[in-house]
Amino acid sequence: MSIEIKRRAAALGFAATGIAPLEKNPHAAELDRWLAAGHAGTMTYLHRQAEKRKDPRKIMPHARSAVVTLSNYFHGWSAPGPGPGAHYPGRVAQYAWSSDYHHVLGNRLEQLATAIRELMPGATTRCYVDAGPVPERELAQLAGLGWIGKNMMLIHPELGSFTFIGVVLTDAELEPDLPFEADRCGTCRRCLDACPTAAFVGPRDLDARACISYLTIEHRGEFSDTQRAQVGDWIFGCDVCQDVCPWNVSFARATTDPGFERRPEVAAPDAHALSVLSDDQFDRHYGDTPFSRPGRNGMRRNAAAVRANFAPPVT
Repeated sequence: MSIEIKRRAAALGFAATGIAPLEKNPHAAELDRWLAAGHAGTMTYLHRQAEKRKDPRKIMPHARSAVVTLSNYFHGWSAPGPGPGAHYPGRVAQYAWSSDYHHVLGNRLEQLATAIRELMPGATTRCYVDAGPVPERELAQLAGLGWIGKNMMLIHPELGSFTFIGVVLTDAELEPDLPFEADRCGTCRRCLDACPTAAFVGPRDLDARACISYLTIEHRGEFSDTQRAQVGDWIFGCDVCQDVCPWNVSFARATTDPGFERRPEVAAPDAHALSVLSDDQFDRHYGDTPFSRPGRNGMRRNAAAVRANFAPPVT
C-alpha cells in the first residue's frame, strides 16, 4: 500500500515521498536546549507547541504514520532584476517568489489524504504544510528523505534543500521507509561561515534573533539600528546558507511545477513602492503570497530598512 501511496503522490506533483512511523522526536532534548537558550526569539508559539513537537503522536489521536512529501521550489541561480522604475530593489527568498505555498500544497495534500482514505477504508487523516506543531524536518529524515544539515535545513541527496515539506498524518499503519541516518555534510561549514549575520552559534544551532529570515518574517515590532543593518538588502527571508551549500550547487534544478510559477512583483519587489501601499493595495497585490505572514506593517518595516541601508549618500 505504501508504494501505491507514493505513486499517487508523484502523480499529484510531489518530487519525493516517504513514510515515517510516529514516535518520539530523536531531537527532543536539542529542542529543549534551543528554547531554553532563548534562540526562538519572539516565536512564543514554539514554546506552546514544544510537547507535540517532541512527540508527534500527541498531535492527532491514534495517528500511527506520517506520509511526508517534498516539493521542489528552486527557480534557478539567476536572481530576477528589479522591475521598470524600481529604485530600491529588495531581495526575496526563493520560496516566496510565487503564490502562497500553503494554499498550493494544502490542496495537493488534501488530495493525497483522500487517496489514502480510499486505499485504506476507515482511515482518518490530517494535513500540515509548515503550520501546527509538526516537526517536519525530523519526520522527513525518519521517512528517508534526507538529513538535517548544519544550517538546520533538510537536504535531499538528489534535490538539495530548496524544498517544501508537507505532511499527512494518518491512523493507518503503513510500511515505513528506512530513516536517513548518514550525515553527508562531513566537515563542510560553508553555510555557517557564509551567514551574513553570524546567526549560527554552531552546527545545527541557529540563534533566530540574528537570522535575517526571522527578522523580516517572524520578528514583531520595529527594528533596532543593529537589526536594520543586519537585514541588508533582504526584504523578505534569506537564502545565503542554501545558496552556498554544495548539495544545492551540484543538484538543485529549477522547478517545472506550475504551482510555483514565478511572480515578478513578488520575486523582485520595489522597496519604495511597497512602503507606500495602503492596506487595500497590499491585500490586492500580496494577499495570496507569503508576504501576508509579516503583513503590510511588517513589509513596510522591511522596505524601510532596505531603503535606509541603500539610500544614496547625502552630498
